[in-house]
Parts: sequence; structure tokens; C-alpha cells
Amino acid sequence: MDETKTAATNHKSIDDVIVIGAGVSGLVAAYRLAKKGLRVRVLEAAPRVGGVIASGRSDGMLWELGPNSGMDTTPLINELLDALGIREQRADARKIADRRFIVRGGQLIPLPMSGPAFFSTPLFSTGTKMGLLREPFIARSSPETDETVAAFVRRRLGAEFLDYAIEPFVAGIFAGDPEQLSVQAAFPKLFELEQRYGGLIRGLILGARERKRQREKSKNNAKSFSFNDGMQTLTDALARGVVAENGVVETGVRVTAIARDTQGGWTVQSESGEATYCADSVVLATPADATATLLASLKTPVADDAAQALRDIPYAPVSIVISGWKREAVTHPLDGFGFLVPRKENAHILGTLFSSSMFDHRADEAHAVLTTFIGGMRQPDLPKHEDGALQEIAARDLASLIGLQGTPLWTKISRHPRAIPQYTLGHLKRVQRVDAVRAQVPGLFFCANWRGGISLGDCVKNGHLTADEVGTFVTSCQAS
Repeated sequence: MDETKTAATNHKSIDDVIVIGAGVSGLVAAYRLAKKGLRVRVLEAAPRVGGVIASGRSDGMLWELGPNSGMDTTPLINELLDALGIREQRADARKIADRRFIVRGGQLIPLPMSGPAFFSTPLFSTGTKMGLLREPFIARSSPETDETVAAFVRRRLGAEFLDYAIEPFVAGIFAGDPEQLSVQAAFPKLFELEQRYGGLIRGLILGARERKRQREKSKNNAKSFSFNDGMQTLTDALARGVVAENGVVETGVRVTAIARDTQGGWTVQSESGEATYCADSVVLATPADATATLLASLKTPVADDAAQALRDIPYAPVSIVISGWKREAVTHPLDGFGFLVPRKENAHILGTLFSSSMFDHRADEAHAVLTTFIGGMRQPDLPKHEDGALQEIAARDLASLIGLQGTPLWTKISRHPRAIPQYTLGHLKRVQRVDAVRAQVPGLFFCANWRGGISLGDCVKNGHLTADEVGTFVTSCQAS
């Protein structure tokens, strides 16, 4: 990007805020801080901003190396798009994308999205359907219980619902294992529905009224969206927005240490001592392992404990096979968002997005783009395979499930050895240990998807919240 700067050597800058990390969370926080009139500097180790988000076109077909879309769960999203001037570039998902498939018995079955559809679907047995009537009468768990997602679902909905709805859903969202994830940390709204209303069905009905008052939507009802030229439109616009508000975005700057000086300010050191930066506050918008390294550089017992808590957060490895096809190569009508494969189906892929069916202008009617996910916590070794092997894995399962035949027009492989943080049992306590650092070292803030949610909407909300907290801190420092 023209708006970013390559790191200069041996210089010292004085800013109000330094944001380390230029993924969505860091960029939203930086943009909001810059809009408040603060001097903001964003430092990113990679040669470009955006984190895992990257978009492009091959033979006129749009591909995404990371997330294909976001969910419009909060009004903050459109407010942000308006402020950035990219609202008109937003692309809402087609109506057909409301249809999502689950594989059972080697067949793609639409996931039921209404009561009548649930009771008529072949996805679940009659016993599971009738068992759902018991759910409102099942007692809530103790609020102190840290229960796995799998245990929670078995207790309230039954094993079959876990196997053919929740397990593939968890694999699709977290690339995770419901036997390991904490329901309280990974799906706090489900936990809150049970605690507040005594059950999920009752909570979904009563909770809808509260969401309406708060102008928020559940992920089940929220609209999927992207942009005409892909998700990178958002992160590029955020970086431009920071610069337009007199902030600075520097790429290719790997921060190796942070320190608090005797006056209460912060010093940030880059790799090989090539550059030093100073600011009143620092925001760590980096993955858990990178954040742990920076905290350890503080060399205090509480920072060391927080660093260990961050190192204990596992990440799911994922490789993505994106391919462009002649439409005639696929016998399935591709009339939906895509499909997820439950563990019980013994496939080698987690699922596939019908990327060109989701939004207009991703491919013409004669072509199709498919995005297939491999690995996750289910099969963590598969993403390490060579490119050719990953393509074969995807092609073999897609041939069986959607009748894919022939050779793709093009293929891209996107590898993410540490793709998604896993909110496993004990996660909230680990986050508390990290937060303990802030009590001892004022001016240090955290804003990344290892806390507060992994979705785009969560990152936008967390970026806003962090910016407001940082703004209050800096203003109070400068007033004293």
C-alpha cells in the first residue's frame, strides 16, 4: 500500500499510542484512536496489513486466502463502513446463501433453519426431534462450571444433535473440537441463555427482544457480507483511514521488546535494534504467542505468568484449497453457502464454501470458485502436506460429495499453521492472568482475537472498546 511506510533505521518517534499488529482488531482500534485526534503509529511485522485477510482475482474470479465473509451482528460494522467511505462497496450475500448443508451418509442435507424444517429434516432421527421438547425442562448448570461445548450440548440437546449440528459447526467456525472448547468462553451467549432464562429455546425467544432493543443480531439471523472486491477492501480502507487522520502505518517492522520508562511512558524496540519508538501507551494486537514474547520482555513475575498463560492457548492449524472451475465440472447445483462435514463422516476435509454462489460478481455463470478447509483440531497433521497432496485430498472428497470432475483452471493454497485460537477449558482464567498485567503496568492494552471472540464482528467491537479505554487513559495522562 502507498500509505504505509517501510521502517527507517535508528529513529525515535514520540506518539500517543503505538498499536502493534495490523490485523482487523489492531486496525479498528488504531483508526478509532486516530479519529479521536491522537497520534497513532501502527507497527506490523508482515509486508502488508490485514493479517490473514487477503483477496484477489484469477481469470476474473474472486478468491479469498482468509475469511470469505463477515456476519453483520452489530451496528458498529455499518457505522465503520460509513466512516471509511466504503459502505457502497459492501456486498450482501445472496438469498441462496441462507441455505447451508451438512453431510450425512455421504449426502448434502440442508440444515433446517425453522421449526417445521427441523421436524421434517432427514438430518436428525425422530428420537432427537422429540427429545428437543425436553430441553426447556432441563436444569441449568452451576454458573461456576467450566463445561465443554460437547458436554453442554449432550446434556441439553442429545448426542445426535452434537454429532450432526454442533460438531461440524464448531469445526467450521473455530476449526475446533467441541470436546475441548469451553462453552462459557467460546459461546458465551449460549451459556448466558441457559443461565439467564433456564434453557436455550426459552432464551432464544426472550433474548430476541433484548437483541432488538440493542440493535444487535444473533449469528443465526445476521446477514453475511463481503465487498465487491473482497474482504481486503476493509483492511486496506482502515489503514488508509489511519493515515488520513495523520496516523502512521509501518509494515515490515518486527517488534521484539517493550518497556515502560521511569516517567510512565513506553518504549518499543524493533528487531536487531534498527528502530526505537516511544509512546504514552501500547496496544498489543498480536496473536497469543507473539504477545507472550513481548510480555516476557517486561521481565516481571506477573508479566511472565501472563506470558505463560498466553503460550497455553492452542491454535488450530488450517490449510485452505481455493480453486476455480468450469461450472460444468460440478454436478451439484451449488445452491447454498457451502457444506460442513461432521467428524462421524470420516472425510478428510472440514467443509467447502461455494464461494461464487455466496455473492454476486465473484464468478460468471460459466465458472465456480470453491474454497475447501483441511485440518483443524480434528486432523492437525493434514495441513502440513505438500500442495499437491492437499489438492488431491480436496479433489477426492469433493468428487464424492458434489460430483466434482476434471482439472481446475487454477488453484491457490493458503496455509495457516496457527489459524484460530482455541478457547479451551480454563481459557477465561488464562485471560484473567493476562489482564493482571494491566493493573501493574498502566498504559498497556490488549486487542486480539484470543480474547473476546474470533468473528469479524467481535474484532470490530473489541477494537472500538479498546480504543475508548486507551483514549481515556491517554487523555488522563496528558491532563495530569
